[in-house]
Amino acid sequence: MSPLANDTLLRALARERTEYTPLWLMRQAGRYLPEYNLTRARAGSFLALMRSPELCVEVALQPLERYRLDAAIVFSDILAVPDAMGLGLRFTEGEGPRFAHPVREEQEVARLAAPDPASLAYVMDAVRATRRALAGRVPLIGFAGSPYTLACYMVEGAASEDFPALKRMLYARPDLLHRILEVNAQAVADCLNAQVEAGAQVLMLFDTWGGNLSAAAYEEFSLAYSRRVFESLARESEGRRVPVILYTRGGGNWLEAMAASGCDAVGLDWTVDPRDARRRIGQRVALQGNLDPAALLAPPEQARTEARRVLEAFGPAPGHVFNLGHGISPLANPESVAAVVDEVRTHSRKMRSQS
Repeated sequence: MSPLANDTLLRALARERTEYTPLWLMRQAGRYLPEYNLTRARAGSFLALMRSPELCVEVALQPLERYRLDAAIVFSDILAVPDAMGLGLRFTEGEGPRFAHPVREEQEVARLAAPDPASLAYVMDAVRATRRALAGRVPLIGFAGSPYTLACYMVEGAASEDFPALKRMLYARPDLLHRILEVNAQAVADCLNAQVEAGAQVLMLFDTWGGNLSAAAYEEFSLAYSRRVFESLARESEGRRVPVILYTRGGGNWLEAMAASGCDAVGLDWTVDPRDARRRIGQRVALQGNLDPAALLAPPEQARTEARRVLEAFGPAPGHVFNLGHGISPLANPESVAAVVDEVRTHSRKMRSQS
């Protein structure tokens, strides 16, 4: 593997001083880019695109050709893992992901098992191919959904505002949900370890739906299983540490517990005050975030102003990775993205030179 020409992200995640604040964007390869939409149309469907390593490389590199980003992220989907368990994933235009076979009954839960790694070979092929294509340009991020977030889709069968089937199971049959989470924790750890073996240099765990839990339930049903994943990960590869980022949307109440979970960085959504987050967490872990994705719907100058506001809230201290507070919107203005990327580079350099 080629040595890294730009390791700014890795140094920031290790809370080392950097010349500027590194930047990448959740869902940076996506529908806001015209070139992505052309590639997806060529593929014929999202699933066909996701299962083509060659096309995954193409879309993973597209944002790097437009913007001075400090990382690439493998093009995949968190639902690849439960799909490999035989739940029948499909994507319906305008509706999002759906499972043909949700897991709700006791016998369905009993049959659930972590998938054979061979069933996710296309994901690892995409990791290997993307890493080769990067040729040391920037680090490659691998990822997975948290055990709880995957369970939300697996039980509900689709995305939901309040996941009533999942919540019914949580309160009426918590034993069934714990069984699902145990299987998911093993499957997620296996998937992330395989991505590291294939060449991923950073890992991220997306706990997208953890914020829909009560405080007690978050610890029991979400964070406890994310912790299991972290405990099972290979944390060294190619002579350096593989840092792990934990992101819980709506997780602002539990920042201290997240920081103590075994991760190297906590991702903040846009509702969290970075100053408060750093006061509560200290220097135990790095922080990632947390521009409101809706700021990218505004004209470039307004988006630039919002990026500067985020940078100044975090301050010049080491250990900050600039990102959005959630995934980029398909309606985002590519020119506003360019303005934000430029502002992060130039303003964070200025902040560090004056500190």
